[in-house]
Amino acid sequence: MNLTELGWSSFFQQQLNPDDLGFLPARVVRQDTNQYHLLSEQGKLIGVLPGKFRQEALSKADLPTVGDWLVVSPIEGDEPDRVQIEKLLDRKSKFSRKEAGEVHDEQVVASNIDTVFIVSALDKDFNLHRIERYLLLSWNSGALPVLILNKSDVCKNIDKKVKDLGIIAMGSPIHVMSAKDNSGLDPLRQYVTPGSTCAFLGSSGVGKSTIINELLGYEKFDTGEVRSDDSKGRHTTTFREMVEASGGGMIIDTPGMREIQLWADGVSLSHSFQDIESMAASCKFSDCKHNTEPGCSITKAIETGDLEPERLARYFKLAKELEHFESQQNAASRLGKKQENKRFSKLLKNRQDKRD
Repeated sequence: MNLTELGWSSFFQQQLNPDDLGFLPARVVRQDTNQYHLLSEQGKLIGVLPGKFRQEALSKADLPTVGDWLVVSPIEGDEPDRVQIEKLLDRKSKFSRKEAGEVHDEQVVASNIDTVFIVSALDKDFNLHRIERYLLLSWNSGALPVLILNKSDVCKNIDKKVKDLGIIAMGSPIHVMSAKDNSGLDPLRQYVTPGSTCAFLGSSGVGKSTIINELLGYEKFDTGEVRSDDSKGRHTTTFREMVEASGGGMIIDTPGMREIQLWADGVSLSHSFQDIESMAASCKFSDCKHNTEPGCSITKAIETGDLEPERLARYFKLAKELEHFESQQNAASRLGKKQENKRFSKLLKNRQDKRD
């Protein structure tokens, strides 16, 4: 297989050093419990992660995930396709969210991606607030977000939903389609080109796997029906996997995400809400709370109908959530440095003991 077709570029090439001579670059296409499925110039490989690699990782984000580029070495034995993972190369982009639960850790959903397809369905499950959260994480990823509105065959007010979405899209491309009727699919092919990588994200039942199967030209991923009462689907995709499209380009399918915990910063919030922050810059007072202060541009925009109160409420909610996230991030960073210092001190002590 050609590395360039798999997404290899000068960004990764320049990370190799003389110590890597004799080793092989490979890309993660799937992760199992104790091993990684890889693609390389030698074809399919099975990567094994040394225990030392896990011990030195300060976060789950330091471990390989789907889309990552690795440097691997052969393992002597009867299985020529098994290799040892030596190094994880720096990522050029990554779509991350906070790990579910109370633990403050980063979950990298997909890495080294060029395009993030945010798929929503034009049925009862259409949710602008959820799309806003996906967009916020997408701006933080370093990849181009592209919005897909699927199931146009069941929607009677498409124009209104596209208009509502356009307000929060901040210029991101919007494509309306019906995977069931195989219509509106061709515009998506412009993003799936040789050497590129696209990731499909969205809730269960929005049609991600169906769309990917159409782009691939064969039934690679399982698909399922949604409930008629609330248009919610079950998880047909249970793990992340990257496959190569017939015309070139890599596509990553991901399980549906109901819980989208933020892993982002204020810059991403500003990008997602450029309209509100632009208005806020014109307020009479620099510390305006956008409530009852005189000369508030935000209040005026709501009165004139140029800004929906619901969008402003979502902005405040996300800003508060990011503020809490940043406080957790700082606390986790302090803990991480403390653990790293302990590890370094232990390493020095072990070296000293060996000398003695």
